This record gives sequence, C-alpha cells and structure tokens, in this order.
Amino acid sequence: MIARLHSWIGLVTAGFLLVAGLTGALLAWYDELDALLAPQLLTAYPFPGAEKALDPLALRARLAQMYPQRQVNHIPLSQPPGRSAVFFVAPSLVDASKPASPIVQVLVQPYTGEVLGDRVLGQVARGGQYVMPLIYRLHHSLALDLAGTLALGAAALLWTVDCFFGLWLTLPAAPSTRRRTGGTAGKSWLRRWVPSWWVRWHGGRYKLTFDLHRAGGLWVWAMLFVFAWSSVAFNLTPAYDAVMKGGGLSFQATARSLPVLAAPQEQPGLSWQEALEVGRQLMGQQALSRGFSVEREDLLYYDTRRALFSYYVLSSLDVRERVGRTVIAFDANTGELRLVWFPTGAASGDTITGWLAGLHMAAMWGCPLQAAVTVVGLMVAMLSATGLMIWRRKRVSRKRAKTDLAPTARA
Repeated sequence: MIARLHSWIGLVTAGFLLVAGLTGALLAWYDELDALLAPQLLTAYPFPGAEKALDPLALRARLAQMYPQRQVNHIPLSQPPGRSAVFFVAPSLVDASKPASPIVQVLVQPYTGEVLGDRVLGQVARGGQYVMPLIYRLHHSLALDLAGTLALGAAALLWTVDCFFGLWLTLPAAPSTRRRTGGTAGKSWLRRWVPSWWVRWHGGRYKLTFDLHRAGGLWVWAMLFVFAWSSVAFNLTPAYDAVMKGGGLSFQATARSLPVLAAPQEQPGLSWQEALEVGRQLMGQQALSRGFSVEREDLLYYDTRRALFSYYVLSSLDVRERVGRTVIAFDANTGELRLVWFPTGAASGDTITGWLAGLHMAAMWGCPLQAAVTVVGLMVAMLSATGLMIWRRKRVSRKRAKTDLAPTARA
C-alpha cells in the first residue's frame, strides 16, 4: 500500500518537482546570476567625485518627480557594495474599469541618482534582465499567478507526505525465517539498512536507476523535507499554519492582519524623514527592552491601504543575512506604534519558519549553503526523473506479464 501511494504521488508531483528543482538550483545564486545577466542594471560603483552614496530619501524624492503618476513607497535604506539601489514603483490610482498596472522595479545608481533602468519582475521579454525574475516566477507559481501558486502548494503538501513514504520504503523488512536460518540472524537492523544507501554503478541500467532514486533520496532526505514543508509555507500558507498551530506552535500577528482603511491614503501624514526618525526611535526602544542589537537598516515601506509605515532592519534576531526581517509598524499620521514582529525568539512557529525559509532560500551561511541548495535542487529533478523511469519500467513489465498469461487463461 505504501509503495503504491508513493508511486502515485510521485506521478502527480513529478512534473512540478522537476521544474521546481531545476529552477531552485539556479535561484540559489539569484543575486549573482541576475547581476551577471544584467550588469547595466544591477551593478553600481563609486567613482571620483561620487564616492559616497546619496541619501535614500533624496533618491526617493527624485524618483517621485520622475514618476508623478506612481507611488514610490518602497525605500531601500542599504544595498550591498557594488549593487544598484532597488526601488519598487506602484500604480498611484487604480481605475476599477481598467486592469491595474504592474509594479515596476527601478534600479538607481546610488552615488549619482541616475536611473539605470527598470523592469517588471517575472515579465516574459527579451533581455538578460528578465531571465532570473522569470525563473523565480516559474519556481514560485509556474508563471501562472495564483493558480500556479496553489498548484505548487498542493504538490508540496503531497511531497511532504511522500518524504515519509519514501523513507519508509528504504527501511529493511524483518528477516524471514528462511533468511534467519540462512545466516542473516546476526545482522543488525542498521547493517541491513546500509545497502539502501549504496549505488550499484555496474549492475545494469535499471539497478542504477533504482539505486539512484532510493539512495539519492536518503542522502538528501533532511533537505528534501525542509524544501517540501517550507514550500507549503510559501504557497499554501493556511494549510501550513493549521498544521503548525495544531502542533502547539505560536505565531505573531503581521501587518497584513491590521485593518484596511475604507479608502487608501496615498500620502502619509508624516514626512518620509519624520517617518524614518520615528522608525529608528521605536526600533531602538525595542532593541533596548528586548535585548537585541540592530546591525543594519534595510527598508522603509508605506502601506497606503492601512496608512502604515513599516521599518525593517537586520538584527541579531535575524536568521536570513541578505534582508533584515525584524520589523516595526507605526501609524503614518501619528507615529504611534502599531505592531512589532521578530524573526526569532518571540513565537515558536515564526522561529521555525524563519529557519526553514532561510535554508530553502540559501539566505545564510554564504556560498556553502548556496552550493548545497543547488545540489539538492538538481537531486530533486533527478529523483523525479528516475521515479518516472522506474514507474514506466514496472508498467511495461506488468503489461508483458499479462500478455504472457493470456494464452494460458484461454487454454
């Protein structure tokens, strides 16, 4: 029964996992490949006369003048050395009778304020600047938006269950009486499991395929489970939350849980400079009272639907290293603190999710984890392909057996 379930789940999810594995292997190096494919947009260095990066709010003000019909509400407060500043420019007003315009990513030279270019992330278009965002979109939703996101989430949920089915099928069965009398009684359970980890490289094509599928799954089983369950968290959040909360884990409220205004407030009551100062002050108070340190400020974001500023920093509570996830949210008109969210230490569910996401996205420990995630992504694709090959071989064998038995049955 377990073998049959493993086979059918593998058939249902194979195509999804093949795409996810191959794209994920590339996404482990997203920033590096994106800069390699679009250096004219992503790279920016100081030069004589422009050695110091301009103030992020000054860059924001300049973009607001260049895009008068749009909102520049996503302000990067830092960027890695040698990289351009990344802004997101959203539609200012959405006419209900017309489709909403896409959000545009605008890349800015932080030392001069020059706009290097822009792009719509995930757009299918010519040019190296569209390759990595499209690969990300394929990985997250098969480039099918909500329908693809849900489909991949359902496949990830099946994959999570199938991780345990696959592991179970590698475990050694209890030795039969005949085997025990044949001299295997002295072998421990662990010694009988060892062959499942081996690959018979010279045993023929089918044995090689079978062993690569079985042993390969064992070699990276822990990361397969991390990828599978974290994919459920990303794509099928209600199911993930239900299971985690059912297990007694807790989660903090997020800014999305705060009420939405009857009508969007396009301009905050506080100026952007005032908002930044309020964010720094409130975060400093939280750091002092909670006992963590702020290592870098990363983002100031204004939510027009809630009249809410969110101020993000990288702190000693963060698991991911690329972008800080320690955040406070405050009223955009009064500066009143509305919400705090900490990546670790505040709620068990958020702490576990932060580690799962950091591993999935290769967002910590640098190149070693990126390389490991690339290997595991390729292994996922290999396991999907070998699983299909094994199923096809067994199917052909069953058909052949039925054909051979047919004349005997008629006789």
